[in-house]
Amino acid sequence: MSYKNIQMKSLFNRHLFIGKTIALLLIVTLVFNLSNVHAQEKDISWYTANAPFKMSTLTVPLFSNKVFSIKDYGAISDGQTLNTTAFEKAITACAAAGGGRVLVPEGLWLTGPIQLKSDVDLHLERGALVIFTKDHSQFPIIKASNGSTNYLPASPIYGYDLKNIAITGEGIFDGGGDSWRPVKKSKTTDAQWKQLIASGGVISKDGSIWWPSKEALDGEDIIKELKQRTVKSTANDYLPVRDFLRPNMLYLVNCDNVLIDGVTLRNSPKFVFYPSHCTNLTIRYANIFNEWYAQNGDGIDISACENVVIYKCNVSVGDDGICMKSSSSKNDDEDGADLKNILIAACNVYHAHGGFVIGSNTDGGIKNIYVTDCNFAGTDVGIRVKSNYGRGGLVKDIYICNIFMRDIANEAILFDTYYEDMPAGKIKSDGQPQVHEKTPEFRDFHISNINCNGAATAISITGLPEMPVNRIFFDHIVISSDKGLVAKDAANLDLKTVKLITTSTDPIYSLSGVKNLQLNEGYFPENSKVFVKADDKTTGVKISSTDLRNVKDALQLSANN
Repeated sequence: MSYKNIQMKSLFNRHLFIGKTIALLLIVTLVFNLSNVHAQEKDISWYTANAPFKMSTLTVPLFSNKVFSIKDYGAISDGQTLNTTAFEKAITACAAAGGGRVLVPEGLWLTGPIQLKSDVDLHLERGALVIFTKDHSQFPIIKASNGSTNYLPASPIYGYDLKNIAITGEGIFDGGGDSWRPVKKSKTTDAQWKQLIASGGVISKDGSIWWPSKEALDGEDIIKELKQRTVKSTANDYLPVRDFLRPNMLYLVNCDNVLIDGVTLRNSPKFVFYPSHCTNLTIRYANIFNEWYAQNGDGIDISACENVVIYKCNVSVGDDGICMKSSSSKNDDEDGADLKNILIAACNVYHAHGGFVIGSNTDGGIKNIYVTDCNFAGTDVGIRVKSNYGRGGLVKDIYICNIFMRDIANEAILFDTYYEDMPAGKIKSDGQPQVHEKTPEFRDFHISNINCNGAATAISITGLPEMPVNRIFFDHIVISSDKGLVAKDAANLDLKTVKLITTSTDPIYSLSGVKNLQLNEGYFPENSKVFVKADDKTTGVKISSTDLRNVKDALQLSANN
């Protein structure tokens, strides 16, 4: 072999070695990066460990490996045969055997109400579609909870005082809600309205609402009569108002250790998922859907619960998306908070009156909520906090961060203490408003890293003169909107690195009756001439590290500031 050939071979081997080395380094780097990404993936445990308050570790319920198929108990998947008895038998047998899985195979399953039992996992295979009958006589009038004196129609899926329960799988529950819900004419096209009328039902006297039955239309008057009775009402007394009352689709009361995983819940008569006074509840990878015009069609309503995780859920509904409620406090702790320790992470909300919502019922007390890494696209309001005198209570220690929003019809961020049906407040002897136990109190909200492309108003805060919205901290906010921040009867607003990009020029900040507002590193749009405008009742406005471009009268403040 010639010297030249030896050189060429040596050069080739050197390049081959270098190439193999580079390839190996690339593979090692890729594997390291993939493992690092996996290590940093934000799962439920990551979020609970990094919550700004001590969050209890939720363990999902475990079940026996026994399987009870509804087909073995006579269920027929033709979409015509009523399978209520088959579901009941399978669930009862599963519970009697010490628990396990009740299997709903692929198919179309018609049924009446499904009552859950402890230690049962109701599992829908992919391809399983459970539809609830439109024959309302199949939904008996039952008590609202064990020991309650209130009555309501049995929900399509419900359970009281249970432990260790789950609804899992990739199947779909359809609540048949279109046979229960009224529809407002204002929410329909002419063609849709004509179609509704042609389908039957009745129209309200003023012609504005379609009701699916006369019983539903007349129900409100009958309910008023029942409340005025001096004798105790029975379940039979409520039969004439069954259509009016409308059940929630998945209704759990006083249950512990609950898992909702993967399923789709759609077309509810009223609220889709409504757990009340439950503890250790996880809902993950679920899809919650109601038509956008669905009256009272809330998605997820967590009421007076403790230790709750809502993770990677998709919601698109006709009312509030993911909502926190708390009424009639029974808690003896110093704050009286019946709803606390809630994590909401990595969720998407599409159509809804609000993406993340608190209220309107807050009189039971609410604290320790952590909302993070969520997207709201096309909701009426992004972050919506609402209550009023008579429904209010203390709401505090709320942490909302990493929220990304687009096309918000109204306010990106809203605090409202004058929500619907505001009753008259009590007046003291000196003529001033009186703070009452059911006066709404919103304080200690920490809102950071919020980005919104398009809203009518960036931030709206409306407190009560006797109870201002207090101690609200904004950090790293970017919102493009028509209007900027509008605040009335608020105190101790702290804004850091807040950029409000408005199309409506003056002012960017409008303040009325605000006590102590600090704005550091604000943003003054070039097309605006007035940055802050405040009335005589506003005091303590401080602006720092903000370029006002030497614009005369950019700050229109009273002598109190």
